[in-house]
Amino acid sequence: MKKVPIILLLIFSTNFIFAQPKEDNNDFLNLNKTERLEWFRELGFGMFIHFSFDSQLGIVISHSMAGASDDYLNRFVNELPKTFNPKDYDPEEIANLAKLAGMKYIVFTTKHHSGFCMWDTKTTDFNITNTPYGKDLIKEYVDATRKAGLAVGFYFSPEDFNFLYENDLPVRRRFPEPIPQNIMAKYLELVELQCMELMAQYGEIDVIFFDGGEGPLQEKCKEVVWELQPNIVVTRGAIQTPEQTLLGIASDEPWESCITMGTQWAYKPTNEEYKTGARLIEILIETRAKGGNLLLNVGPKPDGGLPEQQEENLREMAAWNFINGESVEKVSPWILPNEGDIWFTWKPEEKTLYAFLTKISDWEKGTRREFTLKSVTASENTGVSVLGQSGELVEYQPSTDAKTYFEQKEDGLQISCVRAQRIYNNSKWTNPVVLKLSNVEPALVPPVVLTKNAEITTGTTESLVFNGEVVKMGDGKKLKVGFQYREYAGFVEELYSDEWRETQTVQISKNSEFSIKPNLKTSGKEYQVRAFIDHPKLRVYGDIVRVKF
Repeated sequence: MKKVPIILLLIFSTNFIFAQPKEDNNDFLNLNKTERLEWFRELGFGMFIHFSFDSQLGIVISHSMAGASDDYLNRFVNELPKTFNPKDYDPEEIANLAKLAGMKYIVFTTKHHSGFCMWDTKTTDFNITNTPYGKDLIKEYVDATRKAGLAVGFYFSPEDFNFLYENDLPVRRRFPEPIPQNIMAKYLELVELQCMELMAQYGEIDVIFFDGGEGPLQEKCKEVVWELQPNIVVTRGAIQTPEQTLLGIASDEPWESCITMGTQWAYKPTNEEYKTGARLIEILIETRAKGGNLLLNVGPKPDGGLPEQQEENLREMAAWNFINGESVEKVSPWILPNEGDIWFTWKPEEKTLYAFLTKISDWEKGTRREFTLKSVTASENTGVSVLGQSGELVEYQPSTDAKTYFEQKEDGLQISCVRAQRIYNNSKWTNPVVLKLSNVEPALVPPVVLTKNAEITTGTTESLVFNGEVVKMGDGKKLKVGFQYREYAGFVEELYSDEWRETQTVQISKNSEFSIKPNLKTSGKEYQVRAFIDHPKLRVYGDIVRVKF
């Protein structure tokens, strides 16, 4: 590792005092400002970029170093950077595409676990200026992102496999014994100086995502960034950041889900399975309905350009966003995330509700459909429209009535609307249509149910018991509760899975705990479980938990 020049140390060290953890939080430091977290929540949708020199091989980013032979590590660290030249990297094009897709911020991998730095660092020779590209790629990214009017975010890994390799330690993420104190001191100094560089060289940074190094390494990084840039929002390391999954229920607290388009974060040239643009739009809708941010990943090719399928997905999302963007921008959760395949977002100050009509693949242009919203009550000032449509006409169908009609009935707000807009040349559009409802109110006070940890009981045979608790009855008197369950599909595959099985139900009349035995035999499988509660008008779910049985 290079020694940092004395002058740089003096610049960074002058008047530098580390912030201290809050007294009421002994687990981790969290100095995110409330107003900045609210600003972050309103952003709603961001682009994640995983890019490093090992993209040349199309393999998992960084992790191939763990458990690798000395020969592999030597060639990985000393030879592979010599051919890294992302000459077609165009940060302005990427930022503009992100903006079209509705994204409000970008988070770029400044350093992943390998330790390879994508900026002109003074802390190590293992960086992009010592490649044929030879330029500070982070500066180019920051300038282009700001030019597009997007917020600037950094990903930074406190873990550094190259540091471990240089110090003759096994390359791994978890150590059975603590790292020797003298080496740990150098480790902490390295990440401290790297975070100082990132906070000092590129102006105001809006967001930072720390991945790995939980404990002293990550805490040191957070101390540095909050001291140098108090307005920065730390996501991973300070708020919930589910990976390759979403929260099961809406949350009042800020959260951010990071999701890949395929199965891998960095570029994967072969054997990749991409989500469709329609599925990605559904994931965005569900995230916003539950009060979260979606950080959708792209992995540039070794030359810096985006893979064709990733660009195509983003352009499909851009078309949908151009029509429906207001429905996912600066929104809050409704009284419940969804009624079946209809999802909701809410602008309480305006009393405006958005209803997303998802999973309708065969809605022909010019045809009318009817929907009933059970959680919504209209007022005398209510208006209902389809986003992007005037309601005046259907092209080439002069006799078709394109208006949207609604009527409040006992079982809910009934809406009749036409898909009138021509988006594709063949008039087919399989992505969600969005209804805008102004001046509406909730039709009920929903109950609240918790999914608790499942238990395995032993006896003559093992059996599984699902546990839940009704914590709020809402405006219901007698309600039915039960559980849904499914086999856990896998870390990446979970978002493709939406088929649930159900247990029987039991009736409750007050806040209470409840348990049900599903008809399952020991199988060595892992299951996802969520409680539900049936209100007379609709069903409400609890969060999702996992159990092995």
